[in-house]
Amino acid sequence: MDFFMIRVGFIFDWIELHMESRQALKLFATVLVSFFVVAIVVIELNRRQLVPEPFASLFARSHLAAIEHAFNLLLALEVVSLILSLPHSVTKSVGKQFEILSLILLRDTFKEFSHFSEPLAWVEIAPSLGNIVSSAVGSLLIFVVLGFFFNAQCSHPITTDDKVRSHFILAKKMIALLLLISFAGICLVDLWDFFAFGLPENAFASFYTLLVFSDVLLVFISLRYSSQYQVSFRNSGYAVATVLIRLALIAPPTIGAVIGVGTTLFALGISLAYNAFAPTPERLACKI
Repeated sequence: MDFFMIRVGFIFDWIELHMESRQALKLFATVLVSFFVVAIVVIELNRRQLVPEPFASLFARSHLAAIEHAFNLLLALEVVSLILSLPHSVTKSVGKQFEILSLILLRDTFKEFSHFSEPLAWVEIAPSLGNIVSSAVGSLLIFVVLGFFFNAQCSHPITTDDKVRSHFILAKKMIALLLLISFAGICLVDLWDFFAFGLPENAFASFYTLLVFSDVLLVFISLRYSSQYQVSFRNSGYAVATVLIRLALIAPPTIGAVIGVGTTLFALGISLAYNAFAPTPERLACKI
């Protein structure tokens, strides 16, 4: 079993090394820009009725929809970054979840705009103004609270035994690798549903559902390496935060934004409480 976990760790490290490299980041940026430009061109062709059926019905007729599609690709890259951060720090991966939520709220503002005809008319926009403003303000508030969340973090190793800690990291790498494979499968199924049946995007909501189970699994695995109440409470609280994020994704825009901001404050409270009441050796290593 240990040999298998070590091999999985090597595979994960290889993927992380190549996907987090400077060359990979440049490639991703180039793909993102190219995708955005191509999306605008396809939408323009569709507006001029130059896209043949049945594909024409799959593409929007508003140029603003290109921003939504580009944001979906950006979100997919952020999800990969979230998965790769999981073995390094549970807290960092939780912060990444909120970063993605804030970007989803920003994307939702563009999604609202993509439903409007061009040129824009106030009479058409007015009924959706509340959803647009709530999503935009919600993303801003999450961004602000996240600043305090990351500033409040300090190093709290789950154990002082290097061998035990490395074994726990290998376990997290195995979970992260399974998440990466699962997310790739979710995206492929989502693309098939879009092109075959015209169904809307659902990949990120599905991924957060999967993330709930992986977070709970991490809580149980961490008990093998530490039975401290503070550690169990923090990890369990972060798992609850993932559940609340999932609820924010399916709620109406205004309610979803409120849940998102409230959940970020909840995670900040957990972090501050953990820092304040962590076991004595860890408290000495952190200035609050």
